[in-house]
Amino acid sequence: MLEHFRRKFQWVELNADEVIEAARGISALGLLGGMIYDALLLACARKAAAERIYTWNERHFKLVAPDLAERIVAP
Repeated sequence: MLEHFRRKFQWVELNADEVIEAARGISALGLLGGMIYDALLLACARKAAAERIYTWNERHFKLVAPDLAERIVAP
């Protein structure tokens, strides 16, 4: 199954500077805890120029990345 997904999806990696930038961004917004994972996912989406970002947690994603709000939707 993993090999199937590996061939079907575009893989996005963040370098150390991009991870630090995501952490700084979340800190500047005054957000804490698990929202750093949302920030990292959104940094990947931004890097990949994703047209749509699907999540069950639209509210948190939009708080973390208001600039991507129009692309963030529930599945």
